[in-house]
Amino acid sequence: MEKSKKRLMQGLSVEINNCKKCELWKTRTNPVIGEGSVDARIMFIGEAPGYNEDKTGHPFCGAAGKILDKILVSIGFKREEIYITNILKCRPPGNRNPTKEEIDACSSYLDMQIEIIKPKIICSLGNFATAYVMEKFGLKEKVQGISRIHGKVFLHNTLFGPIKIIPFYHPAVAVYNMNMLDVLKKDFAVLKQVR
Repeated sequence: MEKSKKRLMQGLSVEINNCKKCELWKTRTNPVIGEGSVDARIMFIGEAPGYNEDKTGHPFCGAAGKILDKILVSIGFKREEIYITNILKCRPPGNRNPTKEEIDACSSYLDMQIEIIKPKIICSLGNFATAYVMEKFGLKEKVQGISRIHGKVFLHNTLFGPIKIIPFYHPAVAVYNMNMLDVLKKDFAVLKQVR
């Protein structure tokens, strides 16, 4: 099973590396496809690569990534056990928010990643990822600002079984406000109960 999933993911990587569906390919250094286990039970989805991610091609490798790693360790998870990606695979210039057109152009890649991995739990990081994931899984009426629904568990039945969707604040909030680290740790602790 893992071999065919890896093959599918490699094919998708080639497609993303050659993508020109929106203008972001012109300013990117590297697309950031995602990484982790293709057999992961848990998938983390952010909004878009930042400066460090664009330079390296690895998701969550800057300051927010260090916070994410620290939180994962605090709840007994290894980064290799999960799969982590973003809605957009290319960095918006100046780390601006993704546009609707960019999300529309790029989201089919994320949809394919979800289809390949078939996670049991999807953790959306921040407002953009949360809105996209919840709408995709028929929970549009539950979408609110992240400050109102962070850490809550939403259930949805898919063709590959039940899935739990858990919105979290983006780890970058703790880069700018260290008081948010405790909120993130408390929210992420939910993962220990829903494994």
